[in-house]
Amino acid sequence: MSRPIPVLFVHGIRTSGTMWRRQLALVGETGHPALAIDLPGHGSRMNKPFTVPGALAAIDEGVDALGGRVLLVGLSLGGYYAIEYAARHPQKVAGLVAAGSCARPAGWPLDAYRRLARLIRRFPDHGLWLHTTLVRLLLPPEGAADTLAGGVPLQVMDAALGATGTLRPLDSLARYPGPVWLVNGSFDQFRLHERRFLAACRNGHLVIVPRASHLVSLAQPERFAVVLTGILDHVTADRPGPIVDLSE
Repeated sequence: MSRPIPVLFVHGIRTSGTMWRRQLALVGETGHPALAIDLPGHGSRMNKPFTVPGALAAIDEGVDALGGRVLLVGLSLGGYYAIEYAARHPQKVAGLVAAGSCARPAGWPLDAYRRLARLIRRFPDHGLWLHTTLVRLLLPPEGAADTLAGGVPLQVMDAALGATGTLRPLDSLARYPGPVWLVNGSFDQFRLHERRFLAACRNGHLVIVPRASHLVSLAQPERFAVVLTGILDHVTADRPGPIVDLSE
């Protein structure tokens, strides 16, 4: 009988590990150990500066806490660092799920995003009202509550985006030999380069979740859990078969 594969979740920007509470509960029902970490500048690490080494160290701590090779699941910002971690430590990653992370973090889109972050930071509340209002408008009530539960890091945006701009996710995907699932919502604006990301993978598959936004696991938690359960079945199988379309 196959051993359960631990699952490590890595959150998006300006949220925390609490955004994964629904997925932690659903994965727990399958018998797989699961943990959601906080990256530097977020949640329980809100007072720490965001850096690439710090983010990778936080993931490494989570892997060690789970006691071995993991299915590494990252969304948005967390997806880029999950990709980088898998490339650097392939022996610790049984499979990689990068959700909402299929746009190259470079060039004018990144520059525009950073300029917007700096502008919002000048607001009297540093953008707290705008952020919480958009979260509550764009997500179901449970997803919004989970997103906001760990606090809103108001100062981390520019530093996190700047650090992420130094990553080369296409090169990193090419270096990771294990199975990769790129999971995107059908309405995700970060699908910009998904075909290039898929082509970079040695053993990759693209999954599109219908009627889901960029925050796919929060917008469509049950659909995302079905995808994740299928991926876990594949990773834990003694004789894994071909990767199938898990979005149906």
